[in-house]
Amino acid sequence: MTLTMIVTRDVEARYRGFLASVMLEIAPGTYVAPDMTAAERDRVWAVMTDWWTALGRGSLVLVWRDRTAVGALRMETLGEPPRVIVDADGVLLVKRK
Repeated sequence: MTLTMIVTRDVEARYRGFLASVMLEIAPGTYVAPDMTAAERDRVWAVMTDWWTALGRGSLVLVWRDRTAVGALRMETLGEPPRVIVDADGVLLVKRK
């Protein structure tokens, strides 16, 4: 179980209601779950993906800890260009795919 964060921007109210039922809203549009399992995270992201595919408005970014990834973080996006975390001589950067 790892810390998981979802940041939303310009999305319908249904996202807020659903995310608030499974995560803590620590700031407007920013949701965290300190101990979310991979299965829970995958299910939540599947719901977000289905809704975003149907509605096509706004953007969402999902971030979680993954010790095997660059910077020990993984990231998924909806509604924005896909991004990856890269290590540039010890400095972590986010770049578009």
